[in-house]
Amino acid sequence: MNEQFREAWRVLPDYLTQHVILSASALGLATLIGLPLTVLAARSARVRWPALAFASVLQTVPGLALMALFYPALLAVSALTTRAFGFATPALGFLPALLALTLYGLLPILRNGVAALSSIDPAILEAAKGVGMTPSQQLFRVEAPLAAPVFMAGLRTSAVWTIGAATLATPVGQTSLGNYIFSGLQTENWVFVAFGCIASAGLALVADFLLAVMERGATRRSLLLFACGGGALVAGVAAAFVGAQGAGSSAYVIGAKNFSEQYILADLMAERVRASGASVRLSEGLGSAVAFRALASGDIDAYVDYSGTLWTNVMRRTDRPTRRAMIAQITDFMKKRYGVRVLGALGFQNAYALTMQKARARALGVRTIGDLAPLAPRLTLGADLEFLERPEWRSVQAAYHLHFQAMRSYNPTFMYRALASGEADVISAFSSDGRIAADHLVTLSDPLRALPNYDALVLLSPRRAHDQRLIDSLRPLIGAIDVCAMRAANYMVDRTKEKLSPAQAAHALARRIKRRAPARGRAADGEGCATSAATAPAAGSSAPPRSSGFAKAGSKRSSTSVDRRERSPLSVRR
Repeated sequence: MNEQFREAWRVLPDYLTQHVILSASALGLATLIGLPLTVLAARSARVRWPALAFASVLQTVPGLALMALFYPALLAVSALTTRAFGFATPALGFLPALLALTLYGLLPILRNGVAALSSIDPAILEAAKGVGMTPSQQLFRVEAPLAAPVFMAGLRTSAVWTIGAATLATPVGQTSLGNYIFSGLQTENWVFVAFGCIASAGLALVADFLLAVMERGATRRSLLLFACGGGALVAGVAAAFVGAQGAGSSAYVIGAKNFSEQYILADLMAERVRASGASVRLSEGLGSAVAFRALASGDIDAYVDYSGTLWTNVMRRTDRPTRRAMIAQITDFMKKRYGVRVLGALGFQNAYALTMQKARARALGVRTIGDLAPLAPRLTLGADLEFLERPEWRSVQAAYHLHFQAMRSYNPTFMYRALASGEADVISAFSSDGRIAADHLVTLSDPLRALPNYDALVLLSPRRAHDQRLIDSLRPLIGAIDVCAMRAANYMVDRTKEKLSPAQAAHALARRIKRRAPARGRAADGEGCATSAATAPAAGSSAPPRSSGFAKAGSKRSSTSVDRRERSPLSVRR
């Protein structure tokens, strides 16, 4: 627990700084748009009702969905700016989050502003005209001071909404306090989840308090109170911007998808890059498509993806070549199409594998995916958040004619819990997950080879493809991690007792890599591994997990070891 608190405190400056910058930028932009729109809406019913209706409808769209909707829109804008001006507009990270939060925070500002201006006594406005005030003088000297208290109340509401919704920016590649929550939910690190919630709520309360001071100053016509509240807000935001500049724009950005293995590998890569003297930032919790787009556009510099994912989702291929041929074709395609460099394979596979409780599978007589076909109408499939929308599932469903009674999507951690509790009969597990053996699960073989290979590959962005420092830092990992080592590291994070953080598991994995020979020639699919509470080291232990008698992984080549003929030539390229 103390280690988890220390890790949470360690990353707080980065997460908080990014969260403050994002929230303040969105709130400022919403105010700049909202103020003139408020005046126009108050003056004209033709503007008022469409503006209020539009802002109200936006509030019905979930914040995360709103951010995601900007992704394809910004991709189109990026393609246009690339053709017209020679530069790409970022489709991920800060920009989509900023635009979504700006729209999300617009309604309270607009509604309160319109209500405030509309409720001013007409006699006061007539008196202002009577003394010869111009429309602009009337607005700034009479209407604005009278409307300020109500407008400030709307701004306070907008600030609280914006700061809370900013935690949802993590999946679109923007670092925020939501990183605590998303990674904590995946790894069941409740300290991280609580830390993220408390930090976000605390930030919202501070912002609300300072805006309340400004509101009181506006109500009492006290310039001192208004300046104190506003000055404190400006100072806090300025400190965040200074802190972000101090982090340096030259820092390497390592990406990670939204499951434990990715967090571990990102920390492992970051540890090696930091050892070279460079600064590193992590961009975690990305979806598969988001992660690759972020790499191709240069929003992140490196991350680990899987050959099967790239083959089916990016290249749109449905054939099933050998592992060596697949990696060679992926390498060539990535270089020619996107300028992305495949540095090499880490040495293990993390394949999708349909998995059941061992006793349940034995009772039903299920050993292969084909055996599920006649039983599927009575069973429930549990899948991770992406699997049911991926080409791999369509391939499996078409090959085996699977039609389950119900199909439910879960966070990967909760997916395993659903299987254990009986809420799901079959799940789309991952072959490098230590919980397969620890929870006494069995993976179903894939005789029709509907699922592709999933070798873990290190990818470098186009702008870092020839960065020698990054290449020299990450190259020693190529071919150095077998599935036994990866399963053990994953289990350190995913087990229910004596959990380690992904950073701690990455450090343990780095020590294991140093002690052992590279993974070349050893099993890449998990045969001969063991992972249990007894074999994975506890917090504070440096003993490596033992490997023996591990159940087969469910990849389509689960009984195959990586020998010299099958090993990718990338793993030996120097």
